[in-house]
Amino acid sequence: MASVDNKGDEEEPFVVGAASVDNSETLRNHTKDVHILSSAFLLIFLAYGAAQNLETTLNTKDDMGTISLGILYVSFTFFSLIASMVVRFMGSKNAVLLGTSGYWLFIAANLKPTWYTMVPASLYLGFAASIIWVGQGTYLTSTARSQARDYHLHEGTVIGKFNGEFWGMFASHQFVGNLISLAILRNGAGGTTSGTTLLLTVFLCSMTLGTILMCFLSKRVDRGEEGPKDSSFGLCSSLISLLKSVITPLLDVRMLLIIPLIAYSGLQQAFVWAEFTKEIVSPALGVSGVGGSMAVYGAFDAICSITAGRLTSGMSSITWIVSAGLSLQAVVFLWILKYSSTSGVLGILYPLLMAAMLGIGDGVINTQLSALIGILFKHDTEGAFAQLKVWQSASIAVVFFLNPYISLQAMVAIMLAALVLAAGGFLVLTIQIEKAFSSPS
Repeated sequence: MASVDNKGDEEEPFVVGAASVDNSETLRNHTKDVHILSSAFLLIFLAYGAAQNLETTLNTKDDMGTISLGILYVSFTFFSLIASMVVRFMGSKNAVLLGTSGYWLFIAANLKPTWYTMVPASLYLGFAASIIWVGQGTYLTSTARSQARDYHLHEGTVIGKFNGEFWGMFASHQFVGNLISLAILRNGAGGTTSGTTLLLTVFLCSMTLGTILMCFLSKRVDRGEEGPKDSSFGLCSSLISLLKSVITPLLDVRMLLIIPLIAYSGLQQAFVWAEFTKEIVSPALGVSGVGGSMAVYGAFDAICSITAGRLTSGMSSITWIVSAGLSLQAVVFLWILKYSSTSGVLGILYPLLMAAMLGIGDGVINTQLSALIGILFKHDTEGAFAQLKVWQSASIAVVFFLNPYISLQAMVAIMLAALVLAAGGFLVLTIQIEKAFSSPS
């Protein structure tokens, strides 16, 4: 008996040591996946973001650029309705990998822009974008929950930190991509056919690297996210699953209160891409100044995303951070209503200052929306992130289709009205959640 007891005493330290090694490995995997995902999205979207900013300038014939972007975001809206089902079926890692193909084909179509290349590429990119973004939100939230669960950390803090890193890296795509665009088009014959071809080729290489990087992501299965288990996945089951993924989130009062903020997030992004660059930046800095202003926008967006993510710890911090971001953007919109271009240093400084303030607001809203959805909708992460993309993309499409027919002043008035509605819905949500936590169980 003594020998058996001694054997047990010898084995116990070994088991504990093995567990600690496994835990350190788990920690390394969680953070590694966030680094990989963030870097891959940076490589993909530095190309797509800069190309999108130039789309209406490069493809002006018959408004092909503007119409292509409008088609893209309408397609994005409709495919987002089924994106949660696709991501749940494929798994989040496979979804983000497949999603990269749409961005690659869209850039490739711009090498020979015709209606026969741009329209199909825009339609397919709408599908690809819907699954890559629902997959991203699901994957990042799953990774954060695993980190919090394995190490007994506060879930909201980990979700905020991981979203801060992701959105900080993602937002820097505007800075990096537009600097590349500015350098190549200036040194490459000022935006001639050869310069544009070189730029798009560089973008395709960047996207290819991003796709390869995603292959190194760990495979994750979160609650509610499962791959295909039964080969007899019938039509009836598919329709029921689709209806649930679309309707169920809309039966949640919390989602209904967040939707105005989601829609506003899309409106303010499209306003920067379509209206701000055309009506404020170009008259003051010229077409070549668009890249510089968007680089400033992206730099402040990235810095603010990282900062806001690190400050996020729960609903209270999200409330204060979102309120500050909305207030700052409201100041910019009120400023634009009374703005008139001036000459000299101030004429250059004012558009750049506006770009910085808009970038700060965008960084706040993106980071906190993702953290908020990850915290509130644990049991249907895919469905909640699908709703995020449905309303965001629909709002963006509205701006692109209205752009040729509406004045800057009217668009700013719409933005202010949407901001007030978003702030009101978010305030009611905050009050409801605080009441739920303060009420006795």
